[in-house]
Amino acid sequence: MDNYVKSSDASKIHYTTASQNNTITLVFVHGWLGNTNWWHNQEIYFREKYNIVEIDLAGHGKSDKSRQNWTAAQYANDIKAVVNELNSSEIILIGHSMSGAYVVEASIDLPQVKAIVLVDTLKDLDEDFTPEQAEEFMFSHYRKDFKSAVENLLPHYLFVEKTPENIKRQLQSEFLQNESDLAINVLRPLYEMDIRKIAKQVDVPVRAINSDASPTSIENNKKYFSNYDSKIITETGHYPMLEKPDAFNTLLNEIINELSV
Repeated sequence: MDNYVKSSDASKIHYTTASQNNTITLVFVHGWLGNTNWWHNQEIYFREKYNIVEIDLAGHGKSDKSRQNWTAAQYANDIKAVVNELNSSEIILIGHSMSGAYVVEASIDLPQVKAIVLVDTLKDLDEDFTPEQAEEFMFSHYRKDFKSAVENLLPHYLFVEKTPENIKRQLQSEFLQNESDLAINVLRPLYEMDIRKIAKQVDVPVRAINSDASPTSIENNKKYFSNYDSKIITETGHYPMLEKPDAFNTLLNEIINELSV
């Protein structure tokens, strides 16, 4: 079911709901230039057991794209606006890529959130990627030729040899439906926030499902998250829920059962 709620800056935020008869609610939040459809396989797999909510952040999917003040705090407010509309006292926030940071920030003010699951993101909080580096290695290329960057630059970072070709084509097609300015504006807040400071304020379990395409440091992340652990999904790129949905769903189900929220 399609729903809309206004965020704190009056941006209209789209979200979908399925199976509203269960105790636990899974709230899925896509990554950069994504949308609610990225979680279609998860909705089918989990909707008989859990309430399912999928959010389009501002600038994405069916949500407003006219925001002027793009910040991590405002993205967190998008998530909080949706969660506060839900009639659920037991919520697990699931954030992919850039949205992992935003579900972490949102959770601090949401007592109904009992756990966080990060999807191929925040794999080593001791690593720094500054706004200046983002400008040099990504945004300058997006401004110069966004189509070329999507087709020739990003695949080296987002995909692996076994990423299905149809998933590559789907994602690249979706990326190219956006103008370069929007693509930059919606991603820049990730590199401007102090995620380490925010992580130290989280008092719920944080779990991760990460690709093996780049390393995860459980030891480093435990410096910031008081309760952190990770599961690895092999031979996938940055989109395990799309590339290997069955394996991803199995791991997510294991995490939920282990958390026993």
